[in-house]
Amino acid sequence: MKLSASSRDFWFWATLVIAGLFILFLVYPLFSLFASSFLDSETGSMTLSHYAAFFKKRYYYRALLNSLSVTSCVTVLAILIGAPMAYLTSAFNIRGKRLIDVLVIISMLSPPFIGAYSWILLGGRSGLVTKFFSEQLGISVPTIYGFTGILLVLTLKLYPFVYLYVSGALKSIDVSLSEAAESLGCNPIKKVFTIVLPLITPTVLAGGLLVFMNALADFGTPMLIGEGFVVMPVLIYSEFVSEMGGQANFAAALAAIMVVITCLIFLGQKYVVNKKSFTMSALRPMKPTDLAPVPNVFAHTFIYALVFLSIIPQLTVIYTSFMNVNGVMFAPGFSLDSYRIIFDKLGAAITNTYLYGLAAIVAIVLLGMFIAYLATRRRNLVTSIIDTFTMFPYIIPGSVLGITLLLAFNKPPVILSGTAIIIILAFVVRRLPYTLRSSAAILYQISPSVEEASISLGCSPMKTFFKVTAIMMLPGVLAGAILSWITVINELSASVILYTGETRTMSVAIYTEVIRASYGTAAALSSVLTVTTIISLLIFFKLSGNRELSM
Repeated sequence: MKLSASSRDFWFWATLVIAGLFILFLVYPLFSLFASSFLDSETGSMTLSHYAAFFKKRYYYRALLNSLSVTSCVTVLAILIGAPMAYLTSAFNIRGKRLIDVLVIISMLSPPFIGAYSWILLGGRSGLVTKFFSEQLGISVPTIYGFTGILLVLTLKLYPFVYLYVSGALKSIDVSLSEAAESLGCNPIKKVFTIVLPLITPTVLAGGLLVFMNALADFGTPMLIGEGFVVMPVLIYSEFVSEMGGQANFAAALAAIMVVITCLIFLGQKYVVNKKSFTMSALRPMKPTDLAPVPNVFAHTFIYALVFLSIIPQLTVIYTSFMNVNGVMFAPGFSLDSYRIIFDKLGAAITNTYLYGLAAIVAIVLLGMFIAYLATRRRNLVTSIIDTFTMFPYIIPGSVLGITLLLAFNKPPVILSGTAIIIILAFVVRRLPYTLRSSAAILYQISPSVEEASISLGCSPMKTFFKVTAIMMLPGVLAGAILSWITVINELSASVILYTGETRTMSVAIYTEVIRASYGTAAALSSVLTVTTIISLLIFFKLSGNRELSM
């Protein structure tokens, strides 16, 4: 499409503004993080002492080893659970598959710390399951705390990433490949390992990367149930909070190490996937068949039990939110006292969550639409760099992003610390990729000839974008925006670094209530957050017109 001078002017300035925003709110904060990590807290001189201290003291580098060990185990378990479950639901007739998909997505989109809190109620030292086995059966069961508990919570939370990825990949496999293998005498089990598994390996690796990154970045779960099993996000938070009286340079060094590790893992995964990736068009997609009676029972039992365990956190918090509370303990009977307390004393946290979330979504939608348009329609070196940098926060742990922003905007000329703006900024930077990807996907389906026709009729490029292109993009944009909204309202890792007494959100309030052992109010707040997530998800399904979530 030939551009007029006004067209070049409009998109030139749009590119310039967006590039400026990225330099100010992403490049500059990251530069501040790495610069701070090399500064001596007392003299202000350049030093490597913070990195030397990390690798010399066992307490510090053990946190990194703990993070890598629990994250690797979670990734392996998520693949071993999610991939077979995806194959069973795709290749065979499983009753209630649509409901299974919805429940799995709900369990995935709810924050991990709610899962940790729920399992404390069930498997803690005074948990319902623990007390039942102890009092009724005389059996002492292990508590939920430590490595095992973190592994359980994160695996049940994150295996849906692998499940959704693999389910999508299986739809692109042509059934003729399986038929050819069977005609050559390949039995069903051998067919899976020689035909299906190699075809979905890149997808499994992509889902595994998401699991690994999310497990590595999670703060709430190990903070609530770690009990001595210290991981990097918890160590970074603890060091940063303890050094707030001076300069948190050591915490900056820890955060910088996390950024380097996540980037290396991401680049390594991309290299492997690019080596093994291929394109396939399924002329005859896989159609579900009936299983034999005995395997059918085992398949349904496995899937239903897994989904039930996944959705237990949501069921637990909703149920316990209506129970009477006596001090820090739940008492017999039901009431709405916990809800009265949260609306009387914690109403500001609920209001903040919705207000900050809406403000972030407005910014995310506008930026997502502009960046997607620039990256697809006006592609050049600058817009390509912007598009790449937009996805970068997707792999940065939330606690690291929080520290990064606080170090950058805690001194003149721009002071944002302690304000709502810095929390909204963290939401926008961290959750923009969801809307950006959906915006770009819908743009590829819109012919440029529509814009050409508008401009040829006398509309300016800016008016054409807002009156024609933006309106046609809305369905895809809104679907991505709702996913961004769901993740924004559930954000804890960055918020817990950035909040003050006046700017705390529901996620932070739930976390602080659990730390104070105020389980009734924590359950009520968690229920409000869970119901908001479910309603948002239903709206997403309505707008997207299906019951599937594209990752």
